[in-house]
Amino acid sequence: MTITLDGDPIVAERGEPLACSLIAAGKLTIARSPKFHRPRGPSCMRAACDGCLARVDETPNVMTCMAPAAEGTAVVSQNRLGPRQVDFLRMTDWFFPDGMNHHELFAGVPGIQGIMQSFARRVAGLGKVPVEGEPPRPAVRRRVDVVVVGGGPSGMAVATRLAKKGREVEVVDDQLSIGGGMLALDEEADKAFAPIRHAFATSTLRVRTRTVAGGIFGRDLLVVGPNGAEVLEPKTLVLACGAHDGVLPFDGNDLPGVMSARAAGFMLARGVVAGERIVIVVSEGGGPFGEAYARAASAHAKVALVHGEPVRARGGEAIVSTKDGPKELEADALLVDAPRAPAYELAAQAGATLVHSSRGYVVATDDEGRIADGVFATGEMAGIPFDAAAIVADAERIAAAVA
Repeated sequence: MTITLDGDPIVAERGEPLACSLIAAGKLTIARSPKFHRPRGPSCMRAACDGCLARVDETPNVMTCMAPAAEGTAVVSQNRLGPRQVDFLRMTDWFFPDGMNHHELFAGVPGIQGIMQSFARRVAGLGKVPVEGEPPRPAVRRRVDVVVVGGGPSGMAVATRLAKKGREVEVVDDQLSIGGGMLALDEEADKAFAPIRHAFATSTLRVRTRTVAGGIFGRDLLVVGPNGAEVLEPKTLVLACGAHDGVLPFDGNDLPGVMSARAAGFMLARGVVAGERIVIVVSEGGGPFGEAYARAASAHAKVALVHGEPVRARGGEAIVSTKDGPKELEADALLVDAPRAPAYELAAQAGATLVHSSRGYVVATDDEGRIADGVFATGEMAGIPFDAAAIVADAERIAAAVA
């Protein structure tokens, strides 16, 4: 099928994330940074960055990694002046190479200050408002038995076991497909997770994709999906929100073509290779996505797997610090597999205690996986490693505790 980017036709596969379609067509620069208009490309493929923001069918600021391709979908790059590849507002970056505080620029100068504020609004803006407003949709409030937030292996394992206990389970996930990090693994690494996948596929439960758990208010859970918003009142709530990709500080870490190894794995599962010359850097505490991607992509591209820390990405090269010293490698894609940070946000709203660790804030639970009355947490957000045996053991613990 065919979609368009700024009016140019692009061949895509129906249902795949629009960001995958664009990258497969070599359109790596999709967005622009709000202030300095530096080029941006997808880096996480799970709506945790702004590198794939675009206007889709007249709706601004759409995460194209979360929007499925359909025949005739019109994607338009935004937050730019001039062509997508040559944004003339990039001159702001050239004029102020050491940065600027636009709030104080020409402050107090009569006449000039108003002009600069207008310019600053344009520079820092994102997409323009939609051409037409959407009609209001009724909100719904429902009482439900069990809600599991997160469709990765941890959420799947808990949902399966609660369903077998006779509970009515509803799984909500914001991605286009259920599976979480399993979707970014190669066949070898995925073998250990096969029982989780099989048990989930043969269980009786309700699964809702493209549905965002937006907030917890007391015992109410706000979810927003394609059909609008709902306020759910679950008897039991299980949070399995996973973890955010680790981001390392190095020169050029925001360039198009620099992304997490997990994000590249998501794309490879859709048949899209990150580049022709791929450098994968696995830092201390990272894994397993870098090694998995190296095994899977080696048949499609020139792949270099390095254990160390990235130092610089620039102009078709990557410099990586290793125990044997710096290595300079040719690359048009740099994949980083760093320790992931627990996605604790919803658990904090539910009243969870957070414990700081080297990875970030981990959700503390009691001996039964509970963080509040009727609320449980599992998976990487609760410090459970991304390991099939550990995930299953924690699912059994929570299932035994749920009344």
